[in-house]
Formats: sequence, structure tokens, C-alpha cells
Amino acid sequence: MTEAAEPSPADRTDKKYLTVRQAAFIGVGAMVGAGIFALLGAAGEVAGAAVWLSFLIAGFVAVLQGYSFAKLGARYPSAGGLLEYVAKATGNGHFTGITAWLTYLANAIVTAMVAVSFGSYATSTFAGENQAWIKVFAALIILVMTAVNIVGSGLVANAQTVIVYVVLGILSVFAVVTLVNITPSLLAPSKYPQFQDIISSVALTFFAFLGFGIITFTAKDLARPSRQLPRAMFLALGIATVIYVAISLGVFGTLSVDKVISSGGTAIAVAAEPTLGRAGYWLMTITALFATAGATNAGLYPAQGLSERLAETGQFPPLLARKLGGRASNGLLIQAAICLVLAVAFKLDSIASIGSAVALVIFTMITAAHLRIRSETGANLPMLVLAILAAGAVFVTFVFTTLIHEPASIVTLAGILVLSMALDYGWKRSRPSSPVPVQVVT
Repeated sequence: MTEAAEPSPADRTDKKYLTVRQAAFIGVGAMVGAGIFALLGAAGEVAGAAVWLSFLIAGFVAVLQGYSFAKLGARYPSAGGLLEYVAKATGNGHFTGITAWLTYLANAIVTAMVAVSFGSYATSTFAGENQAWIKVFAALIILVMTAVNIVGSGLVANAQTVIVYVVLGILSVFAVVTLVNITPSLLAPSKYPQFQDIISSVALTFFAFLGFGIITFTAKDLARPSRQLPRAMFLALGIATVIYVAISLGVFGTLSVDKVISSGGTAIAVAAEPTLGRAGYWLMTITALFATAGATNAGLYPAQGLSERLAETGQFPPLLARKLGGRASNGLLIQAAICLVLAVAFKLDSIASIGSAVALVIFTMITAAHLRIRSETGANLPMLVLAILAAGAVFVTFVFTTLIHEPASIVTLAGILVLSMALDYGWKRSRPSSPVPVQVVT
């Protein structure tokens, strides 16, 4: 992959670029989605009232990866995002290709899962106990957000800005109200489990930070990506970490650990009731709708730029870079179609850990590959080693505390890896000896 040059002043007048805030909000929208609403109960089973500490540690692990990505993005800004970094370190061979397909497929699974979460909240709000509507609402949000992405990155950013402001605004109000009214004894360190249990829960809470990688794909829409991308990365991670820690303190300072666990995905809404009444419950449900809609939007965002960039370098077939009717990216449409099939036809909660497992593997591989080109990026060696060790430790912990108990997830993970290898080897055996130039109609 060739290095993407920053646009000249003349070029900048022809395109509307994203600001640092808009790029960061795409990442925040991807992170503050279904994760925070679904994770509190599961994390509470492992870490008890110390979930806030688990989120803080997970945020630190994410910042270490963010440091690596920010250094790479500042040196190699590209629509290929984090996959550009893999190519710079390892070349355009099978390793990059398999990683690309792995990312493309895993992102479809995670986006479909978030869409189903939207469907669950929408059904409980508008359709009562009729579970058949979950699939309908999930399909609807995928179609709507695909249309938003077809219109362009400007609308994606504007929609995401509105969604994130609403979500962060309501969650901030929730955090302040609950923190002011907490029962300190519920958060007493004497009630915390062993530290090793808190570390084990990081494998769960890290899931809430996975969306930060999407920020790397905004490079093509930033006027000065070498400077703006790192700022957007750290701004997004900072916002998400503060919100997660504040919410977990508020929830576990209001409800007992057993109550949080039994409340499951509605723990935040239940915690809002003591101070805000029934209106607080519904307010948090609406927030969940906005958050999952935003995460679906952000999940679909990388598909177009990723497909175009990888087709240009021969990693993906040119078909994925072409545009239907000169407007709709095939890469985006195919990703949306996969999301629709997954959301409507499969029981995704049985493979809910796939996103975490794949992301942790990819993040660790990218930072490990970063070591080979550290002299070009100027990254600090101890920071990169610490990032690798931290992500690797979380993955190993995740495998032995969570994934090992989910046979369906293990089988699916193996299936995705085999499919990624088959797609890469199959395409490269059939393609011309040199990449075919891709003409992208805009």
C-alpha cells in the first residue's frame, strides 16, 4: 500500500472534511453502543462492585493500543485504516489479506449484534412482548444506517454527532444524579473480590472499547490526518473511559451487585428509577436506542473506504470497490447484506464473544507488526511492548474465563478464520498477476 499524502490547499476546497470532534464521535458512537448496557451484569458477576476499576484498566489497555494506532495513522493516513498498518509492516501478502477479510467479516458480525440489540430495545418499547419484532427492527436499523452511509461521510458524521450528544448528555445526567445519591457502603473496597477476578473481568469490559479502531478509517475524511487522527483517537478513548467509570460507579453505588446481575441489560435503567422514577427507566431505554443506532451507523462506516483501498492494492476483488448507480459502494452493500442475514437468520447471542476475540487478536498482531517499522513512526519501544503484553494478557484471560465456556463461539471463530483464508487464497489464485487498476466512480 502506498502512503496517502495529505491534500493540498486547493484540494481541500473541493471536499468537506471531518473535524477532530466528528472523527472522535464516530469512535465514541461505535464504543458507547450496546456494550455498556449489556456488560454491567456480566462484569458484575466476576468483579462485583469493582467493575469501575475493571473499566479503568480496560481503558488503559485500549489507550496503549490507541497509542500504537495513532503513531501508525500519523505516519500512514489512509482509507484502509488499521489494515494499512498491517500492509506497511508485513507487505501485501497473505497475512495482510487474511487479516483484511477477518476484519471485514468480524465487523459484520459485531454490527449485526448491535442491530439486534437495537431491535430488542425497540421491541420492548414499541411492541411489548412480541419477540418477532426484534428481527424486524434490527433489519430496519441496518437499512436506515446503510442509506445514511450511502449519502456520504458528512451525513454519517452529522448523524453520529447528534446521536453521541444525546447519548452522552443523558448518560452524563444519569452519572451525576446517581453519583450524588450513591450509598458509599455498596462500593466499599472490603466487598471487592480478589484482584485476579477484577483482571479477569477486563476481558469483558474491554468489549466496550472495541469501536475505537474504527477511527483509523476516518483518515480519508480528515484534512490533516497526521495531526488530527491521534487527537481524535485519544479524545474518543478519554470520553468513553470517563463515561464508563462514572456509570459503573453510579450503578453499583445505587444497586447491590445481586440486583445489577439480575437486571442484566436493563441495569442502568433500573438504577435510574430510585432518583428519577419511572421516567428515568424510560429515559435510559431511549438512550439505549440512540446508542445502538449510533453503533450500527459507525459499524457500517469503514466498509466503503476499506473495500476501495484494499481493492486498489489487490487484496479485495475490484467488484467491492465499484459503486452501484455511481453512488452506493458495493463493499458497503455487501457488508450490509451480510449484517441483514446474520441479524435475521441467526441467534447471535450465542456467539457474542466473537467480536472481542477477533479484535484482540487483530490489535495484538498490528502492534506486534508495528515493531518492524517503529523507526519510521517514531513510536516508543516500551510503550509498544507494553501494549502487546496488555492486549495479549487480556486475550489469554478472555479465552480461559469466557470463550472456553462458549463452544459455539469457538467453532464460529475457527469458521471465520478458515473462511478468511479461503477468500484470500481463492481470490489471489484467480486474480491477474498484478493488481487491476480500480476506477472508482464518485
